[in-house]
Amino acid sequence: MKLKLDYNNMMADFVGAQGISQADIDGLGNRIVAAHKALADKRGQMAWRDLPHNQDDIVEEILEYVAEVLPRIDTLVVLGIGGSALGPIALQAALHSPLYNFGNRPRLFVLDNIDPTTIKSVFAMLSLETTLFSVVSKSGATSETMAQFMIVKEMLETRLGKERAAKHIVCTTDTENGNLIKIAKVEGYKTFYVPNGVGGRFSQLCPVGLLPAAFCGLDIRALLAGAAEMDRAIEGNPHNMAYMFAILHYLTLKNGKNITVMMPYSDNLKYTADWFAQLWGESLGKRYDNNGNEVFVGQTPVRALGATDQHSQVQLYMQGPFDKVVVFLAVDEFACDIDIPKTFEDMPSIGFLGGNTLATLLNTQQKTTAYALQKAGRPNMSITLAKIDEHIMGQLFYMLEVATAFAGELLNIDAFDQPGVEEGKDATYALFNRPGYEAKKAELEAAPPKNPKYFL
Repeated sequence: MKLKLDYNNMMADFVGAQGISQADIDGLGNRIVAAHKALADKRGQMAWRDLPHNQDDIVEEILEYVAEVLPRIDTLVVLGIGGSALGPIALQAALHSPLYNFGNRPRLFVLDNIDPTTIKSVFAMLSLETTLFSVVSKSGATSETMAQFMIVKEMLETRLGKERAAKHIVCTTDTENGNLIKIAKVEGYKTFYVPNGVGGRFSQLCPVGLLPAAFCGLDIRALLAGAAEMDRAIEGNPHNMAYMFAILHYLTLKNGKNITVMMPYSDNLKYTADWFAQLWGESLGKRYDNNGNEVFVGQTPVRALGATDQHSQVQLYMQGPFDKVVVFLAVDEFACDIDIPKTFEDMPSIGFLGGNTLATLLNTQQKTTAYALQKAGRPNMSITLAKIDEHIMGQLFYMLEVATAFAGELLNIDAFDQPGVEEGKDATYALFNRPGYEAKKAELEAAPPKNPKYFL
């Protein structure tokens, strides 16, 4: 494996009373066995687990499509939200650069919100004649994405005409159901599909994530091969890093640590922490367990960036409440490095830096921050990537997905629904007078406060 999970600093041997003992882990023995069996039994219902193995034909179709459009297209704009956006952003930032669009082609923009200021700014940078818009919505009813699509469709047809405009739109959606597939068939848009049983936050390894990755020149075969390797490692050994990641979080949650901080020491992995935040938060934050009992469980994910947030957040982690576990993401071998010259040798307080490199300094700071947390009795763990490439990112994405599913089993909750999100969506539909939501609108109109008074 090209990933390593170091959880010494999670253990009581290293961090004292706030840590986990081996007896705590051993005490979950039967639950671990049951959760492992449950994931095996439910595998047929979790289509995302088969994505590393069953997409050879889809990969070829994506690569052929990309080769066809690239001669006339230099920019891909993804219209999507949630997993449809966070996964592509994370992978692009990991394997190219957060600054990739400055000076590189083809470019990738992901419009993951509906702020008109941002959208207008992106539109101002585009030439419609050389831009492809990828509309991603499995249901075809995602208000934010469909609103963006309606704007883009009219803009393209006004500028290019209906027939040419159709060649600048590609859809990723359900095979049969929903508005988007119906529109795509009528309009003649190129279409890729989200497999049944694959939810948005588990969709990075299907066309949702594979298409933008391939468009930007990433090796999607290697991405899937890495995920497949991780799957085999998990299937063949219940003592694996995905399960242990979940077990450690489950035990710390039971011990009052209801916040998990993911802190990459690499700008390239900053958006991986954003992707993880949705995966962990939306999957595990639940009011009811599988038996219908009110449990109000979940662990709030927080994103930080090393070394930047050593100067903004680490003070809180070090001396604030004992309610957090910190997960570091570290990289052994950076894609490049920069030497720090030997200057100011007459000033020991900075001269000591000379002769080292920026990568060495960054990695040293990750290790020393982990040590400082350990010394302060603050549980933390480190996931180290040998380097950042497609194969290793496939391993990381898949490992964290399985860890999330396993944590759901330990918590006895459904990690694959999101009823809290649906309530807000339904309320939006009602206030915009969507047919079928009249009762919800009446409920909202009757809701307190009728005479609001607590405001300034």
